[in-house]
Amino acid sequence: MSDLFQSLKARISGNNLRIVFPEGLDERILTAAARLAEEKLVTPVIIGNIEQIQEKAKSLGVSVEAAEIYDTNNYIMMDELVASFVERRKGKATEEEARRILLDENYFGTMLVHTNKADGLVSGAAHSTADTVRPALQIIKTKEGIRKTSGVFIMVREEEKYVFADCAINITPDSSDLAEIAIESARTAQMFDIEPRVAMLSFSTKGSAKSLETKKVVEAVQEAKRLNPMLVLDGEFQFDTAFVPSVAGKKAPDSPLQGDANVFIFPSLEAGNISYKIAQRLGNFEAVGPILQGLNRPVNDLSRGCNGEDVYKLALITAAQVLHR
Repeated sequence: MSDLFQSLKARISGNNLRIVFPEGLDERILTAAARLAEEKLVTPVIIGNIEQIQEKAKSLGVSVEAAEIYDTNNYIMMDELVASFVERRKGKATEEEARRILLDENYFGTMLVHTNKADGLVSGAAHSTADTVRPALQIIKTKEGIRKTSGVFIMVREEEKYVFADCAINITPDSSDLAEIAIESARTAQMFDIEPRVAMLSFSTKGSAKSLETKKVVEAVQEAKRLNPMLVLDGEFQFDTAFVPSVAGKKAPDSPLQGDANVFIFPSLEAGNISYKIAQRLGNFEAVGPILQGLNRPVNDLSRGCNGEDVYKLALITAAQVLHR
């Protein structure tokens, strides 16, 4: 395991954090939850039929004795969750509707986080991103001053660590979105002991091409600098200008970034998503995430193609987000 995760384990150990796993009958979830409990890193809160989960764990040869298991059909404090959900939705759901909605394990798990019965949530092994993110946006909501949540990947290869954003949520971010994503991604970088040096990417470097697409990035750079004048950030940059010192010296000699960026903000979801997968498959980087940022409480989304190791690592990240918050 990389130094990144060894550091996270040391950071969260002994804090008795409780992480919700709504997909309790998924083999990958159970093996990861059992490992987290055995190593005393977090207390897993597993959602599903208690007997079925225990039987599944036994068949897998893992123990869930140290986990908390809740069944949405027989939860003793459901009335409290229903009342809190109705209040949170501010007239958008009746009590009857709330009872039906909270039978959904993602909504139920998100309410456990919202009501401080748990600290964070990891889902997505068997659900779409929308199924995971929608309850978070409706219940936990974004932090004050944040317009939208966004999804980042930490790209890890031996001692190298980079942040790629947004690779998961916003399809066509505008300039204000990009500025916000840049600021939040810099904060995420700091959580992983990365001193952020942020490059706003485009197919143009400092006006070498002009279009509505490049104008959007130029405006995003201006807004991000206004929001956080102390942040080392620049653009618009082609990737080689942001990453290769010799190219930066020629194309952007006056920039505070001289080919040493470590946080990369992509102008669209397609650019970000394609780029992280290329780095992962051709560059042999480990892609950790997507990590959702901008929410009031940590909720993170797995890929449905994940394995147990992915679940384990995203749970560590979620716990670290709790402490960082």
